[in-house]
Amino acid sequence: MKRLPPLPALHTFLVTAQCCNFTRAAQQLHITQGAVSRQIAGLESHLGYPLFMRQARGLSLTQQGRELFPRIQQVFGLIEEAVQAASGQRQALQLKAPTCVMRWLWPRLMRWQAERPDIPVELTTTVQHGVDFRHESFEAAIIYGPEPAAGQKPRHLFDEQLTPVCAPALLAGPLPLSQPEDLAQHMLLHPTRDEEDWETWLAGAGVNLPNLSQGQHFETLDLAMSVATQGTGVAIGDWSLIAEDLAQQRLAMPFELKVRTGLAYYLVQPPRSTASEGTLAFIDWLARQASLR
Repeated sequence: MKRLPPLPALHTFLVTAQCCNFTRAAQQLHITQGAVSRQIAGLESHLGYPLFMRQARGLSLTQQGRELFPRIQQVFGLIEEAVQAASGQRQALQLKAPTCVMRWLWPRLMRWQAERPDIPVELTTTVQHGVDFRHESFEAAIIYGPEPAAGQKPRHLFDEQLTPVCAPALLAGPLPLSQPEDLAQHMLLHPTRDEEDWETWLAGAGVNLPNLSQGQHFETLDLAMSVATQGTGVAIGDWSLIAEDLAQQRLAMPFELKVRTGLAYYLVQPPRSTASEGTLAFIDWLARQASLR
């Protein structure tokens, strides 16, 4: 049987594959760039095939490297889990989520931590809507978009349903908000730099507004919702994400119409990975929370 490659070389490969840069890998490993290069070259010689393609702007994984990376990542994850379990330390579940889902996710994470303090969750937020498990070390991620490939073991959370929202006080103000055409008298708050969400809902309502481009544009949904609660305008939001704001009467829906965009939120896992019992318990619990809306 062929002798296995040395563990330090496999760890160097794992770190280098995550950043695809010898210099950054050396900084993370606290060794020289030359040492990283020699370990990778030695590992490639031992295996009999190249792991990286050297390019002018950095590195990229070869086909063999892409196939090896998730397996080595899983092995070191199991080693870390075993060491922490033996020492009595609690390993935090690494979760990635886009910032747009935080109004829904954060209260539920707090509830999970109260119910299951034995399985802490370490959350990483991002403005990106997806995840690349080949280069990102997360046990699970919430993504937004069309249905992902079956290889990511997707669990559907909820569909995006757009609807206008505003502060309850705005409904009782001097300017009416009884029909969609009345939006022409109010400032429109856009949760993104484009106007696509408002355009989608207005198309569903069969209304054209002259003031569509004259409102305020924000970088995130959360900012738009926060400004809407102050009564300065009408925002367009995802009903699924702001249900708690509506229940607590921080926001109100002037109209009943909710327009589905065809996009949704999914909870996904790395392909070809063996999830821990804690990860599976959290995924099942969060999926149940989504079904309780």
